[in-house]
Amino acid sequence: MSAISRFLPDNYDASAKIALIAGKGVYPFIVKEELDRRGIAHSLMAFEDETSVELWDKFQEGERFESNVGQLGKLLKSIKKSGAKYAIMAGQITPKKLFKGMKPDLKALTILATLKRKNAETIFGAIAREMSKIGVEMLDARSFLDDSVAPKGFFCGKGWKLSAEDVEFAMHIARECARLDIGQGCVVSRGSVLAVEAFEGTDKMLERAGEFEAKDSIFAKTVKPNQDYRFDVPVIGERTVRKLAQAGIKNVAIEADNVIILQKDIVKNLAEVNGIKIFGV
Repeated sequence: MSAISRFLPDNYDASAKIALIAGKGVYPFIVKEELDRRGIAHSLMAFEDETSVELWDKFQEGERFESNVGQLGKLLKSIKKSGAKYAIMAGQITPKKLFKGMKPDLKALTILATLKRKNAETIFGAIAREMSKIGVEMLDARSFLDDSVAPKGFFCGKGWKLSAEDVEFAMHIARECARLDIGQGCVVSRGSVLAVEAFEGTDKMLERAGEFEAKDSIFAKTVKPNQDYRFDVPVIGERTVRKLAQAGIKNVAIEADNVIILQKDIVKNLAEVNGIKIFGV
């Protein structure tokens, strides 16, 4: 296990450059901050209409590259040009891009044609294999974020009136959905399933669940049984807590050591203000 992060491979080369493949949100900013703090050289691989302009501006010319979500050939050429030995993915790509707005090049079309199932794991798994062909290793997306993974027990709050059976039921449904590759989250209330997360993502699911105004609702978030932690690692953050507050959902159960809590201090303060309890199972 690397001394830098327990999520890095044993043979990790700390002197090598990393290509930060950045999607939306605060996640890639946090990864960059951690890389800067450790003095690790890195370049930005940005996507048109996805990666923040503010993040783009943090990189010098020659250390930032941009492509369309579907331009795999261009992405691979950019990573190779950057001189990176590793790559790490951070931040979501708009889900509907898989169906509308993606402009696949020949390399992407060739790969997509070989996939019977098209989801984050299969698509990015294929991309990781292409990267390995040019000598670039995809890192665990939790790398450098050891302090951001969900702890066991209460992260926010000191106790709740829910029973252990309520929490276990919520996690059971979430884990079954993950096992079936439907999604990684759900909302339940008093033994009833209100909503499950699918391709639309967590925010939309929480909005739907909030329409029921059900009492004692629990939002559960987990990982797949054989989760590939290089991509599609579940996260919650400030936006998640705001959506929970709007939906009136006060209880959260998440998979400890696996789900990432982005900006822990902000999340904790905001959750406490809104009376939301977060528990690591």
